[in-house]
Amino acid sequence: MADKALRLGAIGAGNMATALMGGIVRARLAAAQDCLASDIKAEARETFEKATGVRATGDSQGVLRRCDVILLAVKPQNMAEALAALKPCAEARHLFISIAAGVTTAFIEKALDGQARVVRVMPNTPALLGAGAAAIAPGAHSTRDDLALALRLMNAVGIAVEVAEADMDAVTALSGSGPAYFFYFVEQLIAAGVAQGLAPDVAEKLAKQTALGAARMLNECLETPERLRIAVTSPGGTTEVALKAFAEGGFPALVQRAVKAATDRGRELGNR
Repeated sequence: MADKALRLGAIGAGNMATALMGGIVRARLAAAQDCLASDIKAEARETFEKATGVRATGDSQGVLRRCDVILLAVKPQNMAEALAALKPCAEARHLFISIAAGVTTAFIEKALDGQARVVRVMPNTPALLGAGAAAIAPGAHSTRDDLALALRLMNAVGIAVEVAEADMDAVTALSGSGPAYFFYFVEQLIAAGVAQGLAPDVAEKLAKQTALGAARMLNECLETPERLRIAVTSPGGTTEVALKAFAEGGFPALVQRAVKAATDRGRELGNR
């Protein structure tokens, strides 16, 4: 049964809030009727309600009055404005779980009353399918029970690990943005297959299933990515020459640069 005591609210009803709230409700950790979200955009509210079964409103303060656990799911650049609106209604009973990239727990604490209980989370969009990856860092005033609750909620939509807050920008760059990297790679695989003469629908079907199968092997086989790669790579074969072309093109260094660029951008967002 859903935990009737868990009254979960969301400030912001975009894609990530929809994925998390929907997954949490489906996992029966909270009942839809006990939850509430807010968003300034009517279209976002409508989409959120259809996807989650949770009511959405334009009144963010109403979410705080009704709910005890508050998911802060606004864009980083809008966080200060959102917190200013919430401050008059923030109480000691509230636990704030922020998923905003680059926004520190200290920033949120200060913007509320200085003593707010805050946990920072970096999830990713596969949470929509129950396959998310999230990292969690406690704030200065959050308790072990707060952290345990956040871990429980995130584990309901995938896996969650605890990290130091100093590591959160790297987490954002790795797993927060990571799905987009894989989508982009599959896009390029499809394009490359078409360039070699495959019909677009055939290339897309094969590339998507290849990505799915490889991901399952990574998760289900008791081997490292390196050993799985080696097992596919016959000496002098097609895979070996393709991997050599990747290496000669600077693929490893390119991945390092991309993740570093995303990490640096996370830090910039936090320093605004």
